[in-house]
Amino acid sequence: MNYPIPTTPEEIIALREKPVDEELVAAVIAGIIKIARSQGQSIDDLTAEVMAEDPILDQVQRRWLSELLIQAWCTFP
Repeated sequence: MNYPIPTTPEEIIALREKPVDEELVAAVIAGIIKIARSQGQSIDDLTAEVMAEDPILDQVQRRWLSELLIQAWCTFP
């Protein structure tokens, strides 16, 4: 992977400067999971945040992203 897994929200925000590709998205998802776990959040907490109303993503996109996070949570050590 060309991107290290971010360990802080600031590192995730800094990735906004990079061109978006599959590896960047994978690194951000892994970072979000790592940060959530370090803060004691469960996958239910994380998916609830994703499913909350948001002007950026519609309901279908939020559902897709939450399913992706669940899959990554279960496979990411």
